Amino acid sequence: MPVLVLDAGNALFKTLADGQDATAKLRAGLLLEQMGAQGYTAMAVGQRDLVLGVDFLKKKTKGAKLKLLSANLVDAKGQPLFPASVVTSVGGLKVGIIGVSPASPDPQAPAGGSDGSAFLPPGVRGLPVGPAVAAEVKRLRQTAPVDLVVVLAAVPYVESVRLAQGAEGVDFVVQSHDGRGVGMAQRQGVSTLVPPGERGRQLAKLEVSLEGTGPFSDLGEANRARESQRMVEANIARVNERLKTEKNEDARRSLQETLASFESRRDALARTAAASGPATGRTYLLTYLQLGPDVASDATVQQQVERIEPPGSTGH
Repeated sequence: MPVLVLDAGNALFKTLADGQDATAKLRAGLLLEQMGAQGYTAMAVGQRDLVLGVDFLKKKTKGAKLKLLSANLVDAKGQPLFPASVVTSVGGLKVGIIGVSPASPDPQAPAGGSDGSAFLPPGVRGLPVGPAVAAEVKRLRQTAPVDLVVVLAAVPYVESVRLAQGAEGVDFVVQSHDGRGVGMAQRQGVSTLVPPGERGRQLAKLEVSLEGTGPFSDLGEANRARESQRMVEANIARVNERLKTEKNEDARRSLQETLASFESRRDALARTAAASGPATGRTYLLTYLQLGPDVASDATVQQQVERIEPPGSTGH
């Protein structure tokens, strides 16, 4: 199965205060090195990737296959600091990958980045997210042309929802910034918003089928419906057991109403579980690989990690 490995950003530093920590700098360099060695195609530049500035990122990725992307980060003169996108072929399909970073704070907005912006290093400015993505999608769709467009959105969750709702031509938005952990892919307007998992603990796996046309449908929906159906059926069994022994008429009426509600819910879930996507539709399935003790470490990489963060240290 053809595989495309991406990172939504905010991967290099744990906090914005890590700039003075020599160990954190070594760790960030090792992460970039390993992303390249493990075949990552692209990473969005997030707020926590800019702790040591743009020059650090460019130096560490010079000549690397890994591409750092941002459609909206510019320097003091308004010139782009990173490529906006990259196009790659996967299994005979052309995939356009766009990176986007937080916008600079609005001088008129309350302090603290509550408008969905972030504080960026001196000399770095983040243009508004939506227009930057829209312009790059239009360029890719018209000039590349691509079969699939993925946005790596290293922006706050609220901003990523707005992006997914209004970004015509975008198929998937993969979001980082808030450390929200695992979840379900959600259809948001025109695009599907994908949570990438918690940093270093899970790997999100998105299986996509582009056979056919139309909006993407979620193959995991039927599986979730079957799980919920089993729970509802267990509740139905418990209510029936109570009805066998309950003598009070008011209590029995209440239980019968509850039973009717559960049965209606069970039947609706059964219909969802039995339904299949349209023959002409495109599909996706999101699962997570838990990177726990049962996943073996690469011995060479582990040695490099332990040179920076020895076992028993705070960061290990």
